[in-house]
Amino acid sequence: MARRVFFSFQFSEDNWRASVVRKSGVTQDREDSGFFDSAEWEEVKKKTDAEIKKWINGQMKGCSVTVVLVGSKTCESKWVKYEIERSIEVGKGLLEIDISKIKDKDGNTSKKCGQMFPDLFKNYEWKDDDGYENMGDWIRKAAEDAGR
Repeated sequence: MARRVFFSFQFSEDNWRASVVRKSGVTQDREDSGFFDSAEWEEVKKKTDAEIKKWINGQMKGCSVTVVLVGSKTCESKWVKYEIERSIEVGKGLLEIDISKIKDKDGNTSKKCGQMFPDLFKNYEWKDDDGYENMGDWIRKAAEDAGR
């Protein structure tokens, strides 16, 4: 059964790394949400906070799991924090993946800012935990843990 997954990440800093994760699952058994191009994000961020929350809620609709992709500035993102809080509120499965060791378009890695909500949900490291091979299992487990 295909799972619909919402990806939460700090757009300006980690869009490239997040795309690496997204593209890794093109042939895996899931659909994704939360990815959009920079032009769309530029339009969305001009809206009021209430409008942005409504837009995020629409993107999350029908998703069973939220995957939080953590890079160097993710911990500072009020929208990532909102997406996590909203996911908890509506009972979505949650997992966190450290993407800081994925190289960006210039070949650079970054540092992970920390854990978004320590001990609240399972944390993985994309490179060290072989995310390419294991992300499907991580998503399945997070969904099952949430009863989805």
